[in-house]
Amino acid sequence: MAAIASTEPSSNVSDNSFVKALAESSTLQSIPSQFTFVNDSRGSHSDSIPIIDFSLLTSPDPDQRAKVLQDLEKACREWGFFVLINHGIPETLLKSIIDASLEYFELPEEDKLRYKAKSPSDPIKSGSGSVITTANHKIHLWRDFVKSYVHPEFHCPDKPQILRDIVYEFSEKYRSLLRKLLQAIGENLGLEEGYIDEALKLDSCFQLYAANFYPPCPQPDQAIGIPAHTDHGLLTFLIHNGVAGLQIQHDGEWFNTDSPQNSILVNTADHLEIFSNGRYKSVKHRAVVNNQATRISVVMANGAAPDAIVGPASPLVERDGRALYRPMKFIEYVETMLSNSVDGKGNLECLKIQNE
Repeated sequence: MAAIASTEPSSNVSDNSFVKALAESSTLQSIPSQFTFVNDSRGSHSDSIPIIDFSLLTSPDPDQRAKVLQDLEKACREWGFFVLINHGIPETLLKSIIDASLEYFELPEEDKLRYKAKSPSDPIKSGSGSVITTANHKIHLWRDFVKSYVHPEFHCPDKPQILRDIVYEFSEKYRSLLRKLLQAIGENLGLEEGYIDEALKLDSCFQLYAANFYPPCPQPDQAIGIPAHTDHGLLTFLIHNGVAGLQIQHDGEWFNTDSPQNSILVNTADHLEIFSNGRYKSVKHRAVVNNQATRISVVMANGAAPDAIVGPASPLVERDGRALYRPMKFIEYVETMLSNSVDGKGNLECLKIQNE
């Protein structure tokens, strides 16, 4: 889409257009009406999101390890989010994937339109996106994205070439990180060593790479990057280019997240809530926009194997006396979620078993 050359924004923004082109219009003074999104309270700064020192999970000091396991348990139960430090992924790789993702968004629009989603099962998708509100009104999001399935089969846009190489390396390192964190989580849940690996078939775990591009917005209080939602999968890892924008819901309030440079923001997702039989919560979060700087976030969603049936872990069901969620094949959940507009915890709520 060509940049809009009018101070009165177009009232007919195409679903094929990219927000980047719109935002770069030299005469854009206000957002087109399709982008208008009513936000509730904008959130207040909080420095209380738990920080987990990953290096202590392998500490030879049993007291240090016990303490970090306790911190991880509390973070998963009370927040559903934590900042991971000393995780062992090189700073250069973190920077490289942000830079390579930016290169993708700088490509000509015809290159990006090759990946316009035709169905939820498309392994590579790119676009801007919209959401259907409860009033059945379509809202365009102030964000461009690219997503690709990277495991157990690897898919990635073929341009820029550097993106494929970096995403491949990045996904490998994140899989190692995922399994070590899940091993610690399994320990906290009282599960036998190896139980999670076997039950969720983690050798073939599902991974989705996603990069989001949020350009400056002339009316940030009237637009949204991504509305409140939860994630599919077990754990989601997020890094960004240093521009804040992610907010999480905690105790009914919205909090701005602030993660140190080279840290990874981790959240517990829908399938960990299901698998833990409700002990750990998948927490709503959203992306807000600003009028000062472009924000880029890179996300790796990590789940069970596509063909794994995910339900509450049997030992936890025995302990609790009943299952709180119905089982469902992992990939069916993902594709159902991707085919729907962003709507809070819709899929997860549908799997809850009512206590009759």
